[in-house]
Amino acid sequence: MNQAPSKRRSALVWIIVVVLIMGLIGGAWQSRSRIRSVYHLSRTLLNSGSMQNKGDFTNIIFIHHSTGRNLIAQGNVRALFTEAGYDFWDHDYNHIGLTRPDGTRAGYSYNIPDDNTNPDGFANLFAQPIRHPPTNAFSAIMQHEVIIFKSCFPVSNISDQDELEAYQHYYLSIRDVIDQHPDHIFIALTPPPLVPESTTPENATRAREFANWLKSDEFLAGHYNLYTCDFFDLLAGDDPSAPDYNMLRVEYRPAIKGDSHPNALANETIGPQFVEFVIHAVEHYRASQQ
Repeated sequence: MNQAPSKRRSALVWIIVVVLIMGLIGGAWQSRSRIRSVYHLSRTLLNSGSMQNKGDFTNIIFIHHSTGRNLIAQGNVRALFTEAGYDFWDHDYNHIGLTRPDGTRAGYSYNIPDDNTNPDGFANLFAQPIRHPPTNAFSAIMQHEVIIFKSCFPVSNISDQDELEAYQHYYLSIRDVIDQHPDHIFIALTPPPLVPESTTPENATRAREFANWLKSDEFLAGHYNLYTCDFFDLLAGDDPSAPDYNMLRVEYRPAIKGDSHPNALANETIGPQFVEFVIHAVEHYRASQQ
């Protein structure tokens, strides 16, 4: 009789006990957020053996916030991935956490540091060491074979050249980590654009420049497990003579003035394109390994 699974589970239980004791010593019981973090870490550890990686890069995780949530729900993303034979997991804000391929909430999160999906937040996430079992967020994410990550629209309000260069610096550090994990596929989504009320033509132009850089050979060439889906371009106005050039297209704006969340039409249109891009990236990566 194979006792390896039970031994592994016992080891994880002991790890969880140690984590709880460390949390107690550190004053976890005096802080609701600390208690929540310890709970989510415990659930992550207990469920770490349930990730089904078949070695064919069909286990996907998408890290996002509200714009990504709407894209999944209104763009039929999960169903399309399921039909194509993929297990699509996604991770929202930490208080929402992980959602399984069948669309049910897992009831825990990977504790994304500071709940930050801006470029600096992703740089901090990717800088975490890989640990087995997964005692930090990056280790948990790396249980999946395909990692998709996206910042939300506030990132597109790039106020000056220094901020643009800082974003590029963060993504170069992320790319350095990606290069260390050639057995995983990483897909970056460019941040979505803002509505005109929330940006300026100059800031929007820099947002386009950032998106163009993320999909350029300068960023991607020679990094065969890294791909960029240009979410910004799919959503942004493309007429240079229009006053809302590089801003969220009129037909994709919600009814609430000043809200930069792409509307249902945008998500219904772009959802299938997003799925197609990811599947194509996986197939391209597979072919490169033959």
